Amino acid sequence: MPEETTPRRRRAPAMSPEDRREAIVQATVPLLFTHGANVTTSQIAKAAGIAEGTVFRAFKDKQELIRTCVQAILAADAELELIDEARAASTLAARLSWAISAVSGYLDRMWALAGVLRESGFDPREKHGEHGEHHGPQAEMQRLSERVASLFGPEDHLRVDPSLAARLLLGLVFTNRMQGRGFGDATADVDRLVEVFLHGALRGDQ
Repeated sequence: MPEETTPRRRRAPAMSPEDRREAIVQATVPLLFTHGANVTTSQIAKAAGIAEGTVFRAFKDKQELIRTCVQAILAADAELELIDEARAASTLAARLSWAISAVSGYLDRMWALAGVLRESGFDPREKHGEHGEHHGPQAEMQRLSERVASLFGPEDHLRVDPSLAARLLLGLVFTNRMQGRGFGDATADVDRLVEVFLHGALRGDQ
């Protein structure tokens, strides 16, 4: 009888350098929210399922990795997609409620990241001891504002330009989330915020 042979296990194809970097970033992002810049490369390697030396083959140092992760976290691409999906809503109020939820999620993520990085003494703008131009939350908020503006149409009969309407709405969203430190504790839910934006703070019977 012919000898039985065990089939050889095929080796998984090697990751490209770009895919390896992306996998490390994806593993590191949750750790940043827990440890901030104090996360260790050992923790990163364990989360990514790789040897610690692989981290330094993919990134020059931990600082470069953290900066890359910060850029990924601050990117508003997912929120922009959600706002685009809001176009399917049948009313302007529903579209704006959808947009506010997306923007609020972005603000939560941005502020959570800023807080943990600040506590761990990391400045994402700092690179090699110099402060250069930083494209971060401000640029992403501008993208979000422009996408919200696109939700308004001629049938909405705005009193102001759509870009200004979007800025005013985001201003309400931002201020509504500022609690304590002189801002008070009262907040409005999404539906109430949209109602105040569209119809003002006065009741209709006044």
